[in-house]
Amino acid sequence: MRLDGVVAHYDLVIIGTGSGNSLLDPRFAGWRVAMVERGVFGGTCLNVGCIPTKMFVHAADLAAVPGHSARLGVDTTLDGVRWADIRDRVFGRIDPIAAGGQAYRVEHPDNANVTVYAGNARFTGERRLEITPNDGSPAETITADRVVLAAGGRATVPDIDGIHDVPLHTSDTIMRIPELPRRLVILGGGFIAAEFAHVFSSFGVEVTVVARSGALLRAEDRDVSLRFTELAQQRWDVRLDRKAVRAQNHDGGVRLHLEGPHGAETVDADLLLVATGRTPNADQLDVAAGGITTAPSGHVVVDEYQRTSAEGVWALGDISSPYELKHVANHEARIVQHNLLHPDQPKAADHRFVPHAVFTSPQIAAVGITEQEAESRGIPWIAATQTFGGIAYGWAMEDETGFAKVIADPDTAQILGAHIIGPQAPTLIQPIIQAMSFDLDARTMATGQYWIHPGMPEVVENALLNLPFPQ
Repeated sequence: MRLDGVVAHYDLVIIGTGSGNSLLDPRFAGWRVAMVERGVFGGTCLNVGCIPTKMFVHAADLAAVPGHSARLGVDTTLDGVRWADIRDRVFGRIDPIAAGGQAYRVEHPDNANVTVYAGNARFTGERRLEITPNDGSPAETITADRVVLAAGGRATVPDIDGIHDVPLHTSDTIMRIPELPRRLVILGGGFIAAEFAHVFSSFGVEVTVVARSGALLRAEDRDVSLRFTELAQQRWDVRLDRKAVRAQNHDGGVRLHLEGPHGAETVDADLLLVATGRTPNADQLDVAAGGITTAPSGHVVVDEYQRTSAEGVWALGDISSPYELKHVANHEARIVQHNLLHPDQPKAADHRFVPHAVFTSPQIAAVGITEQEAESRGIPWIAATQTFGGIAYGWAMEDETGFAKVIADPDTAQILGAHIIGPQAPTLIQPIIQAMSFDLDARTMATGQYWIHPGMPEVVENALLNLPFPQ
């Protein structure tokens, strides 16, 4: 509440400045708007997620070149890795963008109608929020006609005995460490673990990956998961079917106690990276007090228009989306923006064909259903694969492990899913996403256009041509 006792009221309050920051454009110039950010301006993707991690991945890809070039007759060496220079290149670019984004909202004349609160928002009633400033100043209550929840999520740390007493990092902090460790143990078998294992091992760190399940990237299509697990075991110390039961300080680092198929064992390292998932920040906002329903996963429940269970409250991005992907958050932001401006002509979000990628080595990309999902849901399907090594450009790369898989309806030829593991997988899958989005069937996609020869997209063309449609 303001010092004069009057509660500030806004036409719109946006909580979170990742994709939520993109909502405002000149059409909102006549609105009184508040933006609330408890952390760093710009959200997860800019500061601790997809953008900085891919900048590290690109450097790691370059560092890994000597390990692959000799078989092509090119002898290269890695003279060294300047971790501080790599790190500072990344955040020397990102940190000014975050600061500039905040300065633009606070200081630029275009945002004279916008008030920025640096602090935590908590619901105390219907579209009524208490803001606790980060600087320790007194809390303030604000109200609004409309509220958009875009507060994202945070890394989780499992409840393991002693885990908070050891040199512990999550994906939010590991990229800013002062120097490379000699040994790193990564707890988790998902995409965050896979990407950071690639980064640090490419920079010369001894990496151990500890996973509870019997395979890495288990949510991927089973053939992709199996292939990646096989390759990872050749590159890193991979401990599958292990449960971490205790962590302790040991010799200036960490010792992780595990239970597995062969009984008790330990892993020693200089640092522990916990990559066991993320959780939405809905609990930090006390959304229940605002009449907002959450799912058992903690995500805010929304309808097809991104509306929550509370009147006048929308949600987008990781706080409500189980996909937890930036491109999904951006799409949902556009939907919410339209529905705020045109409440009588609402648009629905389109989540039919949501792709994702894993920027590890080899790269992985997928869209649509997996084979195991088709089986469990009783969906008729056929599938075909094409190896990178079976196309001309794959010969040039001497790629012996990558492949593309396409899953289709045997009667209609509709593409149901696609899964690629290999060089530039996130780029190669884009034509399939386009085909699925615009209802282009597999036969037409394969035969109704030219495919450049020799080009990497031929791995997709041949996978489509290999589909065993009934005669």
